[in-house]
Amino acid sequence: MELSQCLAKHGFKITFVNAESNHQLIKNASTSSTSSDQINLVSISDDAVKLSSDAVLRVMPSKVEELIEQLNDKISCIIADQSIGWALEIAERKGIRRAAFCPAAAAQLVLGFSIPKLIQDGIIDDYGTPTKKEIVRISPTMPAMNTANFVWACLGNMESQKNIFKLMLNNNKSIKLTDWLLCNSIYDLEPAAFNLAPQIIPIGPVSEINRQRLNSTGNFWAEDSTCLRWLDQQKQQSVIYVAFGSFAVFDPKQFQELALGLELSKKPFLWVVRPDIKSTNNAFLEEFRERVGNLGKIVSWAPQKKVLAHKSVSCFVSHCGWNSTMEGVSNGVPFLCWPYFADQFFNQRYICDIWKIGLELDRNENGIIVHLEIKNKVEQVLGNGEFRKRALDLKELVVNSVEEGGSSYQNFKRFIEWMRE
Repeated sequence: MELSQCLAKHGFKITFVNAESNHQLIKNASTSSTSSDQINLVSISDDAVKLSSDAVLRVMPSKVEELIEQLNDKISCIIADQSIGWALEIAERKGIRRAAFCPAAAAQLVLGFSIPKLIQDGIIDDYGTPTKKEIVRISPTMPAMNTANFVWACLGNMESQKNIFKLMLNNNKSIKLTDWLLCNSIYDLEPAAFNLAPQIIPIGPVSEINRQRLNSTGNFWAEDSTCLRWLDQQKQQSVIYVAFGSFAVFDPKQFQELALGLELSKKPFLWVVRPDIKSTNNAFLEEFRERVGNLGKIVSWAPQKKVLAHKSVSCFVSHCGWNSTMEGVSNGVPFLCWPYFADQFFNQRYICDIWKIGLELDRNENGIIVHLEIKNKVEQVLGNGEFRKRALDLKELVVNSVEEGGSSYQNFKRFIEWMRE
């Protein structure tokens, strides 16, 4: 959606295609109309996505192709998430120009491209299952990867693993059909990945290209802007911001340990507790609210870009999704890393090992991040000014990349010019 808005600003008409359930969530959560003369939101039947993970391969392509045929307006270009390469195949069959967009790190694309060698070296089998738990590096200057945390191997479901792995193999073929392979990153954050795969063109962070539009887009829940007024009342660089994206879930024990850790830190905190999480922890949460009083602010969803840009925020307890990672980096905010699944474990390695702007939260023998671990890591990341200093240095790199003359700015400009040809 951020990319669509960037393109709309340059005068392009966008048809934004989503699954029906997501389409409705986004429309219901929007306080202002995202759909306009420039961006038209349309949906395809949920039958294509709700049955099982292999529906992405079996059903969605025909649904999308039907939609393309139904559209009256002439389609000059199809831009597809690179993870659904079949959309590029449809565009190629119909003679429509095409571009792929990777909303994740460039390193995740490189990992996908490396699958044949990983199989050849015996690191994974033909279904993507790691032959043993080990640490590998695709390149000496890229973060180390735990094979158990490969994006397709940490889903906790063998059927999903096989289907996602198959999709990634197919994408390696379909990606060759694209005219552009765009990525929501910058050269300076991932030089090793871009050197290994120079066909990947960084245009990110897209949220920074679109920075004058600080209103979030594509949310599944309505934002609670009262947290901004609460932030205005807090001291500079004092608030712990806690948010885990749209999908991460917690069992009651882990949820309570997180709450107790925040309380024990004795720092003001802004905690995003989604409606689906709140409903299963409501009794504990109400008691917790009364106990901490004004020390903490709990909201169902936050205007994250505005929160991270706020002067009172000191650190970001995050699931390390790439969008959240980019938004934190773009605002010079240190991290406490709490990955949940997929590429989030690898993003954590960038944050902790390569960029050195955050710390990992360690789990105990039962897989729980306990309250004392949260308290101690909060103290470490806030007590060491080097995390903030390095985060601000990265922020400068990001800002320079999207300003006129910067690498992402120039790449996006070239893409716009190609679209207009």
